[in-house]
Amino acid sequence: MTQIIKEKKTLKQALLNKRMLICILIGFSSGLPLYLLIQFVPLWLREHGVDLTTIGLFGIVLFPYTWKFLWSPIMDRYVPPFLGRRRGWMLITQISLIVLMGILAMFNPAKDIAAIAVIVGFIAFFSASQDIVIDAYRRELLPDEELGAGTGFSIQAYRYSSFIPSGIGFIVADFMGWQAAHWFVSIFMLVGIITTLFIDETSKAGDEPQSIREAVVEPFKEFFNRDGYRSAIMILLFMLLYKLGDNMATALETPFFSDMGFSALEIGTIAKISKTVSAAVGTIIGGIIMIKLGINRSLWIFGIFQMISILGYLALALVGNNAVMLAVATSLEYLGVGLGSVALIAYMSRSTNKHFTATQFALFSSLVSIPRTFVGAASGYTIEHIGYAQFFVVCFLCAIPGMLMLFKIAPWNSKKESTENQSAQQTTAE
Repeated sequence: MTQIIKEKKTLKQALLNKRMLICILIGFSSGLPLYLLIQFVPLWLREHGVDLTTIGLFGIVLFPYTWKFLWSPIMDRYVPPFLGRRRGWMLITQISLIVLMGILAMFNPAKDIAAIAVIVGFIAFFSASQDIVIDAYRRELLPDEELGAGTGFSIQAYRYSSFIPSGIGFIVADFMGWQAAHWFVSIFMLVGIITTLFIDETSKAGDEPQSIREAVVEPFKEFFNRDGYRSAIMILLFMLLYKLGDNMATALETPFFSDMGFSALEIGTIAKISKTVSAAVGTIIGGIIMIKLGINRSLWIFGIFQMISILGYLALALVGNNAVMLAVATSLEYLGVGLGSVALIAYMSRSTNKHFTATQFALFSSLVSIPRTFVGAASGYTIEHIGYAQFFVVCFLCAIPGMLMLFKIAPWNSKKESTENQSAQQTTAE
């Protein structure tokens, strides 16, 4: 009985604490500039008569999100003269973002498209840089048994930040004009700035690498020497494969829905609502479940569900135009997306060394984005040659290698993880 009460208390402590609130606030700050770039700016440009080709080219300036590992060693190596290594860099990036987002309002897309492209590029750079330091801070802030919950809350806050630029921001633009809308959106970066000023620093003085060479070489050297090159390569390969089937299944889902005969209205309402709600449920519930299951077992259970959920799209391909089946299939798929994502990110966080958190996590997050970059072209080619139903069978089969790697990467009964979790829970209870 005493053990049950202790476990319940530990679960409550793991969810209702200052660390979870911090994860929510920094997650919001991390997502806001990205959604400004991918949702707010395109409509702003289009409303001012910019052609679609030019708007499409603006996607190129988002490259910092993929290549952020290139300058992450600088943020690991150098400590700003204020607030510490993590909070100092957070404040620098956040102030840069609020200033740049405000300056963007002063330009006219019909006349200043080149200047706008430059500013948008800088926003993308500082946004990706903020992500580097926030990911590192979150890893250092959370004990291992809270990585799932903290990551889940952070992901949801990241997603919900989109309601500011692409929801309320559009309403403000309609009533007060685009300049006011720009300033309105930029003001919400104060959430991150205020949070940064009041939270505690997680990085201790002297933890940082003592040279640029050490900051660049040591994170890779430490990772590959930790358990040997073979283990390191297995971990990287697992990160690439764990969500491969999932990424393939969702890569061209909108054309798939259209080809099944669903209207734009049905896709925009039934599919969108089902996806949004299910992904939210998956990340939050998944994070909570991980407190008790641990990361290893969560990777197994969530991975199996993620793989099976692909079959919902197979069923939709066989049934065809059926609104109920559309809702069921998208709900299952994105519940799997949410569960699998929170487990993988928690695993990536655990796989970092706290001396090189920024560099190693930036490398991992860039690595897992590779499949999403290339599966679209491969998926389209496959669908054209074998059809949708067979394609989703292929997606299901492509999820199996990642699951099989769990026997080596994250054994179900890992004594090491059990020992770490028990130690962390005792520390939390104390």
